[in-house]
Amino acid sequence: MKYRIFIEQDEDGIFVAECSSLPGCISQGKSRKEVLENIQDAIRGYLESLKKHDEPIPFVIPMKMGIQNNYLCIYI
Repeated sequence: MKYRIFIEQDEDGIFVAECSSLPGCISQGKSRKEVLENIQDAIRGYLESLKKHDEPIPFVIPMKMGIQNNYLCIYI
């Protein structure tokens, strides 16, 4: 599945990533590479929890791969 994430760098230089399709799914890292790895793990864990509890998977917003309007689209 494709998920759109937003990445920004905070005032301390830490990168923060959020997946708006999955409320509360946020991660951080010391670099862009680290935050991408961490948010992918967070998304996988989020989806596993939804499946385990028979909860519906939230709708994914269609988007081309790559960066658009400060959002990055990744496959999980």
